[in-house]
Amino acid sequence: MIAQKPDFEFWFVTGSQDLYGPATLEQVAKDSQAIVEGLNKAKALPYNLVWKPTVLTAEGISATLEAATAEKKCAGVITWMHTFSPAKMWVRGLLVLKKPLLQFHTQFNRDIPWSTIDMDFMNLNQSAHGDREYGHITARLGLKRSIVAGHWQDKDTQKRLGAWARVAAAVTEGRSARFVRFGDNMREVAVTDGDKVAAQIKLGWSVNSYGVGELVKRVNAVPAKAVDDLIAEYKKTYVIGKDILDNPKQLDRLKVQARLEIAIEAFLVEGRYLGFTTSFEDLYGLDQLPGLAAQRLMAKGYGFAGEGDWKTAALVRAVKLMGDGLPGATSFMEDYTYHMEDGKKMVLGSHMLEICPTIADGPVKVEIHPLGIGGKDDPARLVFSAATGEATNASLVEFGDRFRLIVNEVKSVKIPQAMPKLPVAQAMWVPYPDFTTGLEGWIWAGGAHHTAYSTAVDADMLQTYADQLGLEFVRIGKGTTVESIRQNLAVQELLAFKGNFR
Repeated sequence: MIAQKPDFEFWFVTGSQDLYGPATLEQVAKDSQAIVEGLNKAKALPYNLVWKPTVLTAEGISATLEAATAEKKCAGVITWMHTFSPAKMWVRGLLVLKKPLLQFHTQFNRDIPWSTIDMDFMNLNQSAHGDREYGHITARLGLKRSIVAGHWQDKDTQKRLGAWARVAAAVTEGRSARFVRFGDNMREVAVTDGDKVAAQIKLGWSVNSYGVGELVKRVNAVPAKAVDDLIAEYKKTYVIGKDILDNPKQLDRLKVQARLEIAIEAFLVEGRYLGFTTSFEDLYGLDQLPGLAAQRLMAKGYGFAGEGDWKTAALVRAVKLMGDGLPGATSFMEDYTYHMEDGKKMVLGSHMLEICPTIADGPVKVEIHPLGIGGKDDPARLVFSAATGEATNASLVEFGDRFRLIVNEVKSVKIPQAMPKLPVAQAMWVPYPDFTTGLEGWIWAGGAHHTAYSTAVDADMLQTYADQLGLEFVRIGKGTTVESIRQNLAVQELLAFKGNFR
């Protein structure tokens, strides 16, 4: 279970009008209830779907959508026009809705009843043009929304509904999410800095900084028994050699990470923080840079990024929530160095310490080694190789008061040779569409060196996330060319100049 997972639900709102009489409206209600029950039974969404009475008037629409906005548990609204619902009725309600919106273009019956179809059936089942009327007004209003077309019992349609709900949950959680920075970002680094007020206006994230001394007080107050209990958990979970367990000095170093984990988690829970950052340049009073501690907290679902990179920490949390329960996992990541052999060009991803063990394939080992940066004692860390398969690397960057989400689809591959002198977690991948285009496209778009790396969340979900938040979006994947990326960037610069992304 992901840490501090929200208790969300989604609302299903069916549109009609009072033109058709009570018998038709009664059938509309029965059909929409059956759809909700069917979707819940199929577990199409990762959260409960709640049926709402059919809306028939502008006043009813406004009341329902205002209630959705006010209800904290409501993470988004799915709308469907069973019959024809004049779209002018929807204007006021749609303008006040502040939750993610999905237009579900479906119909109750999968098949046309060829031998019995008559005008009564036609008047009842009007989604084919009812949703078009509704879609016109959402387009004219320029609403941030998603659209899914397909029969509600179709497995692929249900999968798309579920993907949208996961993204909507991350968007809604983000509207009130809190993140903490222990110390500042790495000095003189551009991409990890930024306007936290602009982020709160655009994304809802509240990012607060605390002096490292606040954490030091908590670390020093951690009871010895709590540390011993956590060390016992480490022994059950990871491979720990006798060189650590039988060496008092090394064991004490491991206990430092246990104290850090306990103290940081308590701080996060108390302050309702969903993620955090650290910086090796800002460790006054701490014995070590949090390594294993940060890795384990990420594994529990908290967002994290090193060097004060609050944007990536918040993005990691969002992607973790989107992917919760799906095959695969998500981690903080950094493009570290390249292998540029002809025909075998690859990226080695890692960090000084802090890669999430949920992406591991095979055993996860605890090791302790010197860290040649930061000037502190040798930290314990989890060392492993990442699982192979399709993955995404996502970077959220800022251009003044605009934000751009850049996503590179990649293929994680088996590391071809052991690297015994590199005592950190390792991932290796080949960017799509190819090494050169992937790298050049990323740099043209202004992507950061830190990313949210995920084998659970695909580029379609991340594009939906950008759409719902009004972020610029750059996708680098199969079929992408540098020319198409540059054209996309030119269009987005023009749209930003006209105010579309502000």
